Amino acid sequence: MTFDQRATGAVAEVSEHGKGPTFEEILRRRLSRRQALKAGVVATAVVALGPGRGLNGVGQVEASTAAAPAAQAGTLTFAPIRPDTTDQVTVAEGYRSQVLVSWGDPLFPDLPPFDVNNQTAALQERRLGFNSDFVAYMPLPVGTRNPVEGLLWNNHEYTDGTMMFPGYDGKRTPTAEEVDVELAAHGASVLHIRRNGDGSWTYDSTSSYNRRITATTPMRISGPAAGAAMLQTDADPAGTSVLGMLNNCGGGWTPWGTILTCEENFHQYFYNAEQLADSDPRKAVHARYDLPPSSRDRDFRWHLYHERFDIAKHPNEPFRFGWVVEVDPYDPTFTPIKRTALGRFKHEASTAVLAQTGQVVVYSGDDQRFDYVYKFVSAGTVNTADRAANFDLLDTGTLYAARFDDDGSGTWLPLVYGQGPLTEANGFTSQADVLIRTRQAADALGATRMDRPEDVEANPVSGKVYMAMTNNTQRGADGRPAPNAANPRPNNAFGHVVEATEDGNDFTATTFRWEIFILAGDPADPSTYFAGFPNDQVSPIGNPDNIAFDSRGNLWIATDGQPNSLKVHDAIHAVPTEGPGRGHVQQLLSGVVGCEVASLAFNTDDSALFASIQHPGEGGSLEQPTSTWPNGLARSSVVVVTNAAGGPVGA
Repeated sequence: MTFDQRATGAVAEVSEHGKGPTFEEILRRRLSRRQALKAGVVATAVVALGPGRGLNGVGQVEASTAAAPAAQAGTLTFAPIRPDTTDQVTVAEGYRSQVLVSWGDPLFPDLPPFDVNNQTAALQERRLGFNSDFVAYMPLPVGTRNPVEGLLWNNHEYTDGTMMFPGYDGKRTPTAEEVDVELAAHGASVLHIRRNGDGSWTYDSTSSYNRRITATTPMRISGPAAGAAMLQTDADPAGTSVLGMLNNCGGGWTPWGTILTCEENFHQYFYNAEQLADSDPRKAVHARYDLPPSSRDRDFRWHLYHERFDIAKHPNEPFRFGWVVEVDPYDPTFTPIKRTALGRFKHEASTAVLAQTGQVVVYSGDDQRFDYVYKFVSAGTVNTADRAANFDLLDTGTLYAARFDDDGSGTWLPLVYGQGPLTEANGFTSQADVLIRTRQAADALGATRMDRPEDVEANPVSGKVYMAMTNNTQRGADGRPAPNAANPRPNNAFGHVVEATEDGNDFTATTFRWEIFILAGDPADPSTYFAGFPNDQVSPIGNPDNIAFDSRGNLWIATDGQPNSLKVHDAIHAVPTEGPGRGHVQQLLSGVVGCEVASLAFNTDDSALFASIQHPGEGGSLEQPTSTWPNGLARSSVVVVTNAAGGPVGA
């Protein structure tokens, strides 16, 4: 979602701390305690998995002598571009970008070309959805590392009627058909893609793999919260099934080749939360998840035609959203499953990695000011011989919230009913209750309130975990939490990246060490920091949102908010994490007017970088566009970036 929309969420509970120490004091305190961890870690302890690695689509714990030494650490060979404000995607010299697919493109045969003046829900259900976000490349066949043919997964986060429907200004009441088109434009798409002989990429609209998942697709609810009273509705008295997924932003993939797609800002689709009685305990839960009063201006008025979005009539419906959804992209008949063991919050990411024990660990951020970083550790281990045997592995395990201490240590706090403050005496009634009220449980545990934690990813070379904090302009404001070691800047308009190393290099560990890796912004600003690399040699960067790694351990950062913070387009940057180039941020790509670069992912040999260009022309309308990218009409799209000379992107 947009920088402004994501930043408007109110926080129901805040610290009563004062302004606290200055930025300089906090930064000096942390950087004076840097640990020898930055020298590298043994790769036999931890492995981050890309899609397709392992037998039958199941990731293996692969032994290696050591992580790449500093002298061999990933380097970048492209000449960085300058920030841009033109209405075209710009890439570094020697690279090319191509629009692969755009909103409205047909995913199935016998559909007419997209016509913005002729939209129906039935047509939209068979076309690429609106506002592309999380993107993933899943090689074909499953279990291989084929770099030239695979499935492209793409989330569709939210809709904007002013950019979809002629004559719609956001003020008039939407029609029933417009609302149904919006429902159909949410969700996700699966596309069969392949690389052509000339290096370009195309998708196959005739492939049986292609699929649309929408806000009305039937889904199953599983895990500890399935069947809980708070998930039961008139339409689903059992509390085990639900229609659709909402506001799917980030995501990830599992070692067995399924997609984990994340429901983020689900709160904005619901109306009339204020009509619940103050004595109704559900009202406080809805408030902690920022379900807005009906008086707040909003884009969605679905409750006018679909009463499940009216809390006054169906107060439990919101509890059925805010989950991680697992989908098998290789099976178009697979019923999506909401995995409640991973917690309920505004999930920005769900990055699955395989620990040396064979357990799966899933990292996630809760994308709101002053909320938390989480990880889930499965109770069971991956079955490397039987892919399907892993399909319920994420139903049982332990969810943790992170506490970052000033001395550079950290602790994962278990969200387990009956442990610590998560007891009946403190208002928690079961493990299902803890998971439905994940935020309140993390509040009770004393997790560290972060500056809008977004993507969390593990480096496939070092095993270190990187956490993107996109911004928090309320940090240090009156009545709001003061800066702390992990969030050191007041009025944090630019965001930062935290680097963590799990103790024993074990993803299942309950303690870790952490460092500030990047304090983003204009390098001329003395409050910026780039892992010790000279500021005068790096590209400006603001608002890190989604991140990815290439196979050499370079960190790639997609931004959301630079038009506000740096007055330039959002972009893709790359930065080495080890070696002499550690911290050397370099810009590869610039987006277009009004867009964010919402997600990025490599194919299996790094020869293609897929990226979502979301909400181009935001702030305009069909009648008064601020962008005409990519082809005369502003349409969110997935682009492919390739090296014109062949070989890996960035190398």
